[in-house]
Amino acid sequence: MATTSLQDLVSGIATGEIAPYLGPGVLKGANSVETGEPIPADSDSLILAMNNGKPMAPRLMYEFPRAAMDAELKRGRTALHRFLETTYGTTQWTRAPIHDWLAGIKPPYVIDINRDTQLQDSYAETPHTLIRGMARVGGTDYRFRIHHYDGGSYSEEEIDQDEVDTSLPVLFKPMGSPIPDPTYIASDADYVDYITELMGGFAIPRFIKNYRIGKQYLFIGLRMTRDTERMVLSDMIYAATEPKGWALIPEPYDKERRFCKRLDIEIIEADVDDLLAAATGTFGEGAA
Repeated sequence: MATTSLQDLVSGIATGEIAPYLGPGVLKGANSVETGEPIPADSDSLILAMNNGKPMAPRLMYEFPRAAMDAELKRGRTALHRFLETTYGTTQWTRAPIHDWLAGIKPPYVIDINRDTQLQDSYAETPHTLIRGMARVGGTDYRFRIHHYDGGSYSEEEIDQDEVDTSLPVLFKPMGSPIPDPTYIASDADYVDYITELMGGFAIPRFIKNYRIGKQYLFIGLRMTRDTERMVLSDMIYAATEPKGWALIPEPYDKERRFCKRLDIEIIEADVDDLLAAATGTFGEGAA
C-alpha cells in the first residue's frame, strides 16, 4: 500500500489484504452485564482480577504470566484455569465496538491474543476454522488445536491440519479460549513451552505457514511493551512482506519505537476509537 492512512488500513482489512492482530485494547467497551465493570484484558487488570482486586508484589505486577505462575505454584494450574474460565467462559460481557465492526466485515484471517470469545461470537453464523494454542501437553509435537465450525457449532473432535478447508476464514487465538472447550496459555511455564515450540515451527499449522507469506498486519489495541507478547508477535508474523504492518499506538514509548523499527512495523499514533471513526467514515462514503 502506498499510504498508511486509517482509511486505507480499514479498506485493507475489509479486502483481506491486511490481517487484524488484536491485543487487549480491542476489548474497550466490553463490560460485565451484571456489574458494569470492564472485562479484564490487559496485564494489570488481569492480575488484579485474579488477586481479588489487590495488587501483587511489584516483581509479579510486571507481567501477567509472571503473576499467573505465582498463582499456579501456590494454588495449582487448575485454579488458574478456573479463574480464566470464570472470567471468559462464564461471565457475560457486553460487546466491544471493534468486534461489532469486525463482525460486519468478517476478515478472512484474524489473530487474537485475548482469551475471550467475542471474536468467535462475531463469526457465530459463519463457517470458519478455529486455531488455538496449547502448552505443556504430552503425546504430540504440536502446540495448537484446530476445530471446524459449520455455522452452528464446533466439531466435537479436533481436525487434522491437513483436513482444514482453506477456503474458510481462520480465527487464530494463540493464548486460547473457553470455547469449544477450555484451553489457555497463561503462566510463565506455559509461555516458555509455547514460545519454544513456536520458534521451532510446531505451534503454527502448515497451511498457515503458507498462507501468511507476504501478509501484512494491523496491530490493534496492542502496546509493544510486554516481553512475552513481543516474542509471540515476532514469530506469528514471520514471512510478512515489507512493511510487515502498522501498529496503532498513541504516544508510543521509545521501547515501542525501537521494537517496531526492528521488525519493520510502522507506528500510527492513533487508537481503537480513531480506527472505528475511520471505518464509520469509510462505510458512510461507500453508502452515499
